[in-house]
Amino acid sequence: MDFRQIVAGMLTVTMFLMLAHMIKRDHFDPPPHHHLHVNHAGRLDNSYSEQNFALGNDGQLWKPDDLTNVVLKPCWSKPVLEEEGSRGFVSFSLTNGPEYHISQIANAVVVARYLRATLIIPDIRGTQPGDWRNFGDIYDIEKFVNSLNGVVKVVKTQPSELSAKNLAVLRVPNRVTEDYIADNIEPAFKSKGNVRLATYFPSVNMKKSDDDWNSVNCLAMYGALELQPDVQQVVDSMVKRLKSLSLKSNGPFVAVDLRLDMLDKKGCQDINNGDVGGSKKCYTPLEVALFLKKLGFDKDTVIYLTQSRWDSSLDAIKDLFPKSFTKEGLMPMDKTSKFLESEEYEKVIDFYLSSESDVFVPAISGLFYANVAGKRIASGKTQILVPANIPPASSASVTNYVSQYVSKKSHMAYSCFC
Repeated sequence: MDFRQIVAGMLTVTMFLMLAHMIKRDHFDPPPHHHLHVNHAGRLDNSYSEQNFALGNDGQLWKPDDLTNVVLKPCWSKPVLEEEGSRGFVSFSLTNGPEYHISQIANAVVVARYLRATLIIPDIRGTQPGDWRNFGDIYDIEKFVNSLNGVVKVVKTQPSELSAKNLAVLRVPNRVTEDYIADNIEPAFKSKGNVRLATYFPSVNMKKSDDDWNSVNCLAMYGALELQPDVQQVVDSMVKRLKSLSLKSNGPFVAVDLRLDMLDKKGCQDINNGDVGGSKKCYTPLEVALFLKKLGFDKDTVIYLTQSRWDSSLDAIKDLFPKSFTKEGLMPMDKTSKFLESEEYEKVIDFYLSSESDVFVPAISGLFYANVAGKRIASGKTQILVPANIPPASSASVTNYVSQYVSKKSHMAYSCFC
């Protein structure tokens, strides 16, 4: 064998070894993880039965088995009235948006059942004087009545005999108790014959409860309210579009509750003297964007913001996540004149869309976050991340930012569903 043949042989062996190394690297070595990757297994209705979230340096964010989004079953037994006789009426209005509606409905049902009174289906009041609409404009009346059949008697319209003279108007705290009803509501009901309730919220109380009275609360909060078909269709079309965009980006779609008017009201002040990493009541667009980036969300992540219209202050999010949208860029054109000109419809869309997103990020603490969390827990969508100002040099473990409603199972939904 001459010198040229020896060199040719050596080159052949070298090329073979290099090719073998490339094949091994591509097929056996784990790929470098720098972004959040999501695999979807779709159903025919464009919803998703499985999601596999893998995160950067932390490996698996959630295991695939934890992301099947299996709808939980109600743990409560439907409480049936032992007495059919009605002794008056309970009336009320729904105000301030769906996160309040859920609690207002629950209070009214609990009070009406205790008093053996007939519940009058409420109207819906907006924030401006004279701004009101019928219950059926947003919610399904028949499903509401049927869900409460045997629990309380319900009428669809206010009886003609009901007047201000025989009506006691009472302010009632959220998650009213039997003792409170007996001491503060029943005497007025017996005196006047009818009561009108206005629920107030001394605190956001979503703690678990295992008492017998909880079955009525669970049914009223999670089994009574459903959107009427036209409104549900708009929500479904927006969810479908966002999920379609997220599939193209090979990532999740994230709903962020970020309303600029609420940020101004709360002031976004640090609770822990402004220390980095401390908890806050709310987070600015830039803080939310940096939080998501620090956790490893890819720049192509699709983000829905509950802010009504795009504002220049939201550019901080769009700079890092170009596929960020408000509802005006997603709603079907033939629906905008109706649904974008009404604050009540906008609130409903935000609430239910946040309940259906792949991931939910509450940039604002409060009842919206608490009641969206409840609906997500009930449907198995427990991917809720609470923002924080993560120090630049620290490693960001996503599991440290999962909502305590989920990580500690402290939400009342866990006493309603199993």
